[in-house]
Amino acid sequence: MTADVARKLEAKYDPEKEIEAREWMTAVTGEELEGSTPGEAMGSKNLHVALKDGSYLCKLANAVIGQGTCKTNSSKLAFKQMENINNFLVACEKYGVNKTDLFMTADLYDNQNMWSVVCAIHALGRRAQTMGFNGPVLGPREAQRNTRQFTEEQMAEGKAVIGLQMGTNKLASQSGMNFGATRKINDMKVDEGTKEGQSVIGLQMGTNQVASQSGLNFGKSRGIMGVDK
Repeated sequence: MTADVARKLEAKYDPEKEIEAREWMTAVTGEELEGSTPGEAMGSKNLHVALKDGSYLCKLANAVIGQGTCKTNSSKLAFKQMENINNFLVACEKYGVNKTDLFMTADLYDNQNMWSVVCAIHALGRRAQTMGFNGPVLGPREAQRNTRQFTEEQMAEGKAVIGLQMGTNKLASQSGMNFGATRKINDMKVDEGTKEGQSVIGLQMGTNQVASQSGLNFGKSRGIMGVDK
């Protein structure tokens, strides 16, 4: 893992969420994590040391899901400690925690992404509420699916309803419109205009009130400044 990726993951780490998760684990198991201080964040490195062997997570799973759910190995061998972590993840997934909310074994054991470990503990806490766990609560209750069943008759009635995406004919009206007539500004008829108005050339047509051709000598060549050759 590059230093840049490590910095980005560390920036995501939320000390407040870590405290909430740790205090919930303490309340459930009756044991505080080694090196923890109530009300203070441990930080990702110290949390990694406390959870690395997976034994504490197995105690948590057994307390929430049921005794014997997560088998614990007391060996100091690396593969046995990773097995503890994997047993915890399997137990959580069987309990109904979404796989996308869990972490990978290397995220914890190799300290690659401790923020994902904190998120997984929160996910277990939310799931516990849905499953009827009577112990301490962590976070909001998970949303539950609310499936609706409609009869064929109700489905047929729905097809007759014009959705708002199709627009509406309840607002605009074309009443009073004279269909077939040519389009006019202000709907004025030609015969309604006065004789004087009909003789005026509109500005769009230009004007004959300024320029004049009086004094021009037609038939001769054009001279500069009006001087004849």
